[in-house]
Amino acid sequence: MSEVRILVDADACPVKEEIYKVAFRRAVPVKVVSNSRIRVPDHPLVERVLVGDAFDAADDWIVEQSDARTVVITGDILLADRCLKAGATVLGPTGKPFTSASIGSAIATRAIMADLRAGAGVTGGPAPFAKADRSRFLQALDEALVRLGRP
Repeated sequence: MSEVRILVDADACPVKEEIYKVAFRRAVPVKVVSNSRIRVPDHPLVERVLVGDAFDAADDWIVEQSDARTVVITGDILLADRCLKAGATVLGPTGKPFTSASIGSAIATRAIMADLRAGAGVTGGPAPFAKADRSRFLQALDEALVRLGRP
């Protein structure tokens, strides 16, 4: 069985520092996956994974590495769905878990919002990232790692 690990969809991830904090405390390796070079701590538990710039290259790499011993951090709903199907635990950057029970409605909502933005001129995105989101994320990641057996 593979060791517990964290895979980070690093492009636009607002909680990288929180991920490192929990990973260091729990001694869990982290792979930071991106299409472009992103600064990561010089630490033996952190590895930068630079993928090609092909469409979905980072997503494809993350899915290929995902299994029941993986925690994936992403805000990408379609990537979350693919990782759940691979058996991974998936958390959004606000700490909200993606689950097999919730992913269908998340995908539907995403499609509705895309249609609204395209047709009705609806603009704007998610609410600004708040301190409470960071706190909730820290707790959710810690709990996910405990469930996977990393005390």
